[in-house]
This record gives sequence, structure tokens and C-alpha cells, in this order.
Amino acid sequence: MHGRPEPRSAVLTAPAAIAPPADLAAQVRAALAEDVGGGDLTAALVPAGQRAQATLTSREAAVLCGRPWFEQVFRELDSGITVAWQAAEGERLAARSTVCTLEGPARPLLTGERTALNFLQTLSATATAARRYVEAVAGTPVQILDTRKTIPGLRLAQKYAVRVGGAGNHRIGLWDAILVKENHIVAAGSIAAAVQTARRTSPGVLLEVEVETVEQAAEAFATGADRLLLDNFPLARLRAAVQLRDARAPRTGLEASGGITFDNIREIAATGVDFISIGDITKNVHAVDLSLRFTFAGDS
Repeated sequence: MHGRPEPRSAVLTAPAAIAPPADLAAQVRAALAEDVGGGDLTAALVPAGQRAQATLTSREAAVLCGRPWFEQVFRELDSGITVAWQAAEGERLAARSTVCTLEGPARPLLTGERTALNFLQTLSATATAARRYVEAVAGTPVQILDTRKTIPGLRLAQKYAVRVGGAGNHRIGLWDAILVKENHIVAAGSIAAAVQTARRTSPGVLLEVEVETVEQAAEAFATGADRLLLDNFPLARLRAAVQLRDARAPRTGLEASGGITFDNIREIAATGVDFISIGDITKNVHAVDLSLRFTFAGDS
């Protein structure tokens, strides 16, 4: 990047193929248990043998994400339900476009409707937000990252959606990378002491240090940290940190975070940082407006 050796922290999570998380079925079962409980009292009003068809449309432009969760909802309820997709995972949807059609027993179709839509509209919203930020820095070497500011219980699902949207994952949780923040530094006594302890207790994992001033950045560069998180740095301070890094620690990755908007992200990317992390991708998602319309056939 930027004519220097590639930072050791350049990729934290970048699978060759984007696969849903292993606990997808468990996520779906938990969501169904939350919604259905002891049974769908309203669906019981529908004759047991009645069949239905349904058409899913998107009322707005979006990036489609969450097909595996949508399918798993109906798979859990009735194996006789079929889903025919007209858009691929990660595909851009036009407003008023048909996403898929469903066919099967009416009762489980109605029971699964809300849970399936909840997953699809939320994950599509996450992927759409990620894609917008990625496109905002198109043509630069900067990688957009998410954060741990995710919807409780949907961490792995949203991390998947971020990748579908074309962005990258920061650490998945507290277990797969170290981010030394202000409180850790105070408790350890200094940035150097915190980094030294981290290297000893967790060798081989990505080690990042959050700094708030260029002076702190200089201290962190001297420790050999893999990456520095530049917290709420204005543009001039970002440029100064990049210049200092290039002179003292060219293999250290730099991540800008805090106060990132569509109005300033392009300027931030132009400062020479390697990563820009944005909590809004996962925590301030606006659910994609989806509509599932049913038609009912006679008893089978």
C-alpha cells in the first residue's frame, strides 16, 4: 500500500468464498422460538390442508443479503416449502423488483413470514450500508471495516453481511485480536507495557493500539504494534500520523475511526491511512423495505 511494504495487519478476515456462519441454524431456531413460542395461534385459523404462494418484492434499491437465513426459517418449519430466487446473494436490487417466490403449505409459510423477513431486511440493510461506504472510497487502496457495534445475537450474521457488501471485518470479538484502548493503557501503566504484556500473553494475534494524539502514535510505533487506531483524528493530524508512520514504522497499519461520514470519508481515505472502520454499518442500519404478498389455493 502507498509504495511501502504491506502492513502485517492488511487482512484480518478475508475468506476466499463468503460462507454463512456455522451457527446459522441455531440463530434461526432461536429467532423462531422467540416468535412462535408454544405455537402460532393465528396460523391455526387457516385450514390445515391449504396451500399458498407468495411473492417477495423489494420496495427500494438495496443489496440482497440473508438468503441462507430466509431459506432456513422455512426449512425448520416445513420441508415442503420451496423458495425460487430471482436475485443472487450480494446482487443489487432495483426498487419494486421481485426477489423470490415461495410455494407450500399455508400455515408454516405464514408462521415463518416475519422471522424470515427480519433476517433478510436486516442483513440486506447491513450489506447495503457496507456497499455504499466501499463505493465511496472506490479507486483508493483503503479497506472499509466494521466494528463490534452489532445487534446482540446477530454478530456473526452481520459480519457475514458486511463481507457480502464488499467491506472487511475488524475483529469478530474479544477473542481473535487485541485492541489496546485508553483504559487498558492506564491499567498497564503505559502503551509499551500494555503491548509487551499482550505479546507475551497472546502471541501471534493481531495487536492494535488506539491512540488519540500524534505523540501517542509515536510511542505506539516504537512498540512494534501491528496496527494503530487513530481515534477521531482531524485530517491534518491523520496526515501527520501517516508521515510519522512512513518514516518510523512502515509496516504498521493505520486505521481511522470516529466521526466518519459520507461527506468526509473520501478526504480521510486520501490521507494515506490503510483502513477506515465505521460502526454505523452495523449499528445504525435502516431495514430494507420488503413486501411478501400471499395468494391462497384450495385444500390439497
